[in-house]
Order: sequence, then structure tokens, then C-alpha cells
Amino acid sequence: MFNHLPKATQALLWINGGLLLLKYMIGEAGFLPFALWPLGGSGPDDPTGGLSFMPWQLVTYGFIHADINHIFFNMLALLMFGAPLEYTWGTKRFLQYYFVCVVGAGLTYLAWAAVMHIQSPVIGASGGVFGLLLAYGMLFPKQQVMLLFPPIPMTARTLVIGYGVIELLTGVWGTGNTAHFAHLGGMLFGWLMIRYWRGQPPFNKRPRSGIRR
Repeated sequence: MFNHLPKATQALLWINGGLLLLKYMIGEAGFLPFALWPLGGSGPDDPTGGLSFMPWQLVTYGFIHADINHIFFNMLALLMFGAPLEYTWGTKRFLQYYFVCVVGAGLTYLAWAAVMHIQSPVIGASGGVFGLLLAYGMLFPKQQVMLLFPPIPMTARTLVIGYGVIELLTGVWGTGNTAHFAHLGGMLFGWLMIRYWRGQPPFNKRPRSGIRR
């Protein structure tokens, strides 16, 4: 099955899965410096040793997962939405888009953490995956998709809108330990990237005028 997937999607699946296995083998402590830490750090009295933000964490955090459940749903979404997008865009553009979403989600989390005085780090590919979900909804809006829980069929556009609203509401209410605004950041930066590629506002090129001032 995996051998028939496009190259980048296949590589992301293997890398994420391999790193989770390595995490179980060597322990979580070895991966803490690669999680995305808020700009203020965790504090000198924190048991993690006062880890703080480093630029590379904007990428590395997207390859670290907490457990099997965490990685399963992210990789399932990557498989469902990433493979069709890579077939459509090609590997280079797909990877460019994916990492813009990962970094954008991380930047959004850093901003939200600073405003809300959050000191906890964030991990996981969810920011990139939510960006892929948005792109799938924009490129294939009428494509029928099926939810797992509950198994309800709907269009990709409806799925994207529904997930966006849920993430916004749960983010505002602050329920659970999920970085909802990082997910929204992945969707936002993905939307901006597609608008940029299409030359749409706010990136549309103004026609040159024959009158100079």
C-alpha cells in the first residue's frame, strides 16, 4: 500500500512513525528540545530544566507525537488528504505548502501562548494536517468524504468549514490541552499560500498604469 503513495507523503508517514518508535525507545526527555516552546521558556524552576524557544523548533515540533492515538489520526488525515494533493501539485509544491502550514501553525501558537501566558510546549503534525484539509476543501470542494466518528458523508467544503468552526469555538473556550489555535494557524497560512499561488487578494498583482506620478 505505502509503496504506491507519492514520495513526500510516504516519507512523512515513515519519518513520523519512526520518530514515535524512537521516542518510546529512548524516552521522552530526548525529544523535549525539539518540541515548540513558548518564547518565554518554561521557567527556571520547571522540571524540564527551563527549556526555551529555538528557531528549529518551528519545524521539528511537527514530527513529534505524544502517543499512538495522537499520531494515528494525524497520519490518517495525511494519507487521506496529502496523497491527492501531492498527485495534483507535485512533490515540490506539496512539501512547500506543508511546511508553510507547519511553520505558520507554530507561529500562531507562539503568538497565542504569549497573549495567554502559556508556558507549555506544543507537538504534533496537526498544524500541517489542518492545512492539508483546507487545501483539499479548496481544490475539491464537492468531493464526498466520510467522517469516522460518526460515519456521516459530507462534502469536503462542509468538512473544512465544520472543523474550522469547531476549532475556533473550542480554542476560545479553552477546552482540553489541544492547541486549537495552532490548527487554525495551519489553515490560515495554507489559505494564504493558495491565494498567493492563484494571485488572489491580498496578493493579486495590480495592472500597470500608463500614467506616472
